[in-house]
Amino acid sequence: MSVLQLEEVTKRYGDKTAVNGISLQVERGEIFGLLGGNGAGKTTTMRMVLGLIYPDDGKILYNGKPYSGELLRKLGYLPEERGLYPKIKVSEQILYLAELRGVHKHDADKALKGWLEKFGVPDYYGKKVEELSKGNQQKIQFIAAIIHNPDILILDEAFSGLDPVNVELLKATVLQLRDEGKTILFSSHRMDHVEELCRNICILHKSNTVLKGSLRDIKNSYPKERVLLETAVPVTGLEGLPGVTQVKSEGGRYEFRVTEPAAAQRILQQAMSQTDINRFQILEPTLTEIFIKKVGDGE
Repeated sequence: MSVLQLEEVTKRYGDKTAVNGISLQVERGEIFGLLGGNGAGKTTTMRMVLGLIYPDDGKILYNGKPYSGELLRKLGYLPEERGLYPKIKVSEQILYLAELRGVHKHDADKALKGWLEKFGVPDYYGKKVEELSKGNQQKIQFIAAIIHNPDILILDEAFSGLDPVNVELLKATVLQLRDEGKTILFSSHRMDHVEELCRNICILHKSNTVLKGSLRDIKNSYPKERVLLETAVPVTGLEGLPGVTQVKSEGGRYEFRVTEPAAAQRILQQAMSQTDINRFQILEPTLTEIFIKKVGDGE
């Protein structure tokens, strides 16, 4: 049984359909990627999962059961729009939020200090939120989402505003939560983060599901149209090879666009006849390329 299951869920606002018949399943210990451009229906879907709004059609099940007030303690939410009070101390806010979800103040205080230590900011316990940088506010917002040890975690742009070091820190934390058995619904505009973290994805476009399934299977269903080549010395005659539509070169490094698999072998043979090969790779499509093909350059 899936921990989180959406079955033909639809939400309308007047004559506008915000989400049209979305279905997905998220298992225990899985990070599921929910993707789409602005207005695609991601946030509405997340709010329905959280019970903040209710679907007009379809159903949402948590371990096979419908939403109830008791579920609130099992859900954690990191919204894209930040919701911390700038003039209130970090400890006061987090402890209050934890108590609202049924965590004893002593246990919440111990957990908060542990998370602050893990994130390398133990001295932020008594500081006001407005005294922190944007990136460190994001760390505190993340702690607020997980302080009550939820079973299901909704992360919307979790790494927004973070420098590369802290992105890696929170990424490692998300993976740790996954390994502990948390069920995570993850949304991001950074396709590289989705590729790294998620096994299954759903792409929404204008309220409709346009692509869904295993990321590996989705990538395998698209043709491999890029080839990388690095040679000891520059190679000639590559532009005119059949099936080669584009060549970008810099010294002995080349990137090709091809229309058929055989073109890659022609590139390799042409290069081998002239010099030594340092690198040859047929690249699978990136999630960014797949996303653009499904929803268009405008997104």
